[in-house]
Amino acid sequence: MLLRIGYEFVYECEHPTPMLFLLNVHSSRAADMLVPDHVLTDPPLAVTQYYDAFGNLCSRVLLPAGRTRVTADAIIRDEGKFDEFVLDARQHAVQDLPEETLQYLLSSRYCEVDLLSDTAWNLFGQTAEGWPRVQAICDFVHERITFGYEQARSTRTASEAYDEGVGVCRDFTHLGVALCRAMNIPARYCTGYLGDQGMPPPYGPGDFAAWFEAYLDGRWYTFDPRNNVPRMARVLVARGRDAADVPLSHSFGANTLTSFNVWTDEVDQATARAAQVAANLVPNA
Repeated sequence: MLLRIGYEFVYECEHPTPMLFLLNVHSSRAADMLVPDHVLTDPPLAVTQYYDAFGNLCSRVLLPAGRTRVTADAIIRDEGKFDEFVLDARQHAVQDLPEETLQYLLSSRYCEVDLLSDTAWNLFGQTAEGWPRVQAICDFVHERITFGYEQARSTRTASEAYDEGVGVCRDFTHLGVALCRAMNIPARYCTGYLGDQGMPPPYGPGDFAAWFEAYLDGRWYTFDPRNNVPRMARVLVARGRDAADVPLSHSFGANTLTSFNVWTDEVDQATARAAQVAANLVPNA
């Protein structure tokens, strides 16, 4: 499967405003990129990049006063497979976990493990360990929270999502992550593209999505309590402890986002090659 992925954001700034963006496809998918997702701006601006502590590629740019368009348009090769379902994936005892997973057992800005620990054990203490326990958490979160873009709030935490019962995909993910950690299952927050391929219509507007990965049986597996069914066309952008680590954009000054557009569309080989030619990546033969 070939996917055209990208975005277009338009900002209005009253004064020059420094911005950070986490919008590039994760390095783990670098070999799949047929046309790279370079961050471009109109007017043309200097964009510098660095890798953060979690291995995510970040972009720095100083937006001028006035209107700035930030965009990327890329082609990526995808296996076209649904998320894995491994019912017998086992849970590790904490003492047997690799050191690099331990930070994903702890409380973080939006995932208050300490506040939700008693709730988690009361709800899931009798469930089978491993995959069935994580799936039980996803089932619970999927039923507990009602999705609605009008319910978005950038400061909502996992415990608040539990209490309020409303939110968007990041709230589903934060609650799922916090409950897994409370049950001694490492869980990390993910953000990226998620297309509608393989799903029946009607389709919602294009957007970035949030899901999480749980560490079971020696590896990380994808779980998505918002959709709670296996999905395809999932393209990872960034991982972290929660949304505070992986904001798609972070501004250091006042600005207004006047336009927001995201796409994850399947394309054919001819369209992908034309995009490669246009990007001077292959000869026009």
